[in-house]
Amino acid sequence: MTDNNKTQEHLLHGYERMLERARGTLEQARKETVPTLSQLLDKAREKAVSLGELSREEAEKVAHYLHRDVDDAADHLNESGDELGDWLRFDMELIEERLRDLFAGMVDHTRLELDRLATRAREGSILNTGEISGPGTLECRACGQHLHFHHTGHIPPCPKCHKTKFRRPRKK
Repeated sequence: MTDNNKTQEHLLHGYERMLERARGTLEQARKETVPTLSQLLDKAREKAVSLGELSREEAEKVAHYLHRDVDDAADHLNESGDELGDWLRFDMELIEERLRDLFAGMVDHTRLELDRLATRAREGSILNTGEISGPGTLECRACGQHLHFHHTGHIPPCPKCHKTKFRRPRKK
């Protein structure tokens, strides 16, 4: 495995661990207090750094990806009133059970916080080749080709036109 593949795999695992920690922290916080989702993700980021799982720079990058994906989910849920499965754009059973439960749990338990985050998401989130994306569908901004992510993964160049900018498709 090349150093680049090791780095990519390292970031994928960091994304999933940070998401798990944010959800675990959320469960504990519901019993004591209701911190914002941003605070939960910041805490998960700091935990990843303090445990030496990710460098500060890597943790910042992964936290940015998580914030972006949660912002995007908030925007879609608030605009459409749809369920999380509609946002993901494919059958929930195709997603790894553990990751689906983690992501869905965060979205379900933070609806009020998501309302606030939706405002930021409306500005439009551009996803770039090389970044990490959670499960769902991405659309090439240049040619409209769809990429389907059944698991957390790195965004490749568009297989049709080789461009590097994507967005989550919206219902028409």
